[in-house]
Amino acid sequence: MEQERIILGIDPGTTMMGYGLIQSSGKRPFMLALGVIELSKFSNHYLKLKRIFERTLHLIDQYHPDEIAIEAPFYGKNVQSMLKLGRAQGVAMAAGLYRALPIFEYAPLTIKLAITGQGKASKEQVAHMLQKILSIPELPGNLDATDGLAAALCHFYQAGLPEKESNYKNWKEFISKNPDRIK
Repeated sequence: MEQERIILGIDPGTTMMGYGLIQSSGKRPFMLALGVIELSKFSNHYLKLKRIFERTLHLIDQYHPDEIAIEAPFYGKNVQSMLKLGRAQGVAMAAGLYRALPIFEYAPLTIKLAITGQGKASKEQVAHMLQKILSIPELPGNLDATDGLAAALCHFYQAGLPEKESNYKNWKEFISKNPDRIK
């Protein structure tokens, strides 16, 4: 019997931070919560970062997740936006590290691929797949929440995969360590 675990998924942002929590015992995940943290009311970027840290700690203390899955910032043309987004992600990660939680980072393409089977899926497609997979009765008005939930579910799926074998330096090394795989 597999151990129960809770995963906190985070979609970092400087205007809105989405989060979602799933619980699993065995091979079936269940949604615990999802929501957003409104940051637009703060005019100062540093106050936004403080709020992200505080609210992430609150979510950790409320739900006691075993792991955090966070969406990595994607490359954009606006360098200032990228820096601010990276800071938001870093602060959320720092809150998890403050509570000694392991953190796993996933690219947006990886998350979309894990949920919908398409790396270029829209937020709406991701939300509708989550609704089906996790039996969510009603989707939230803000899809940043489902993006956070998608990060958690992506990690759930990734954690179920077998571990990769170590990389081999060359074919000769592979053959010597895997003679049973040669025909």
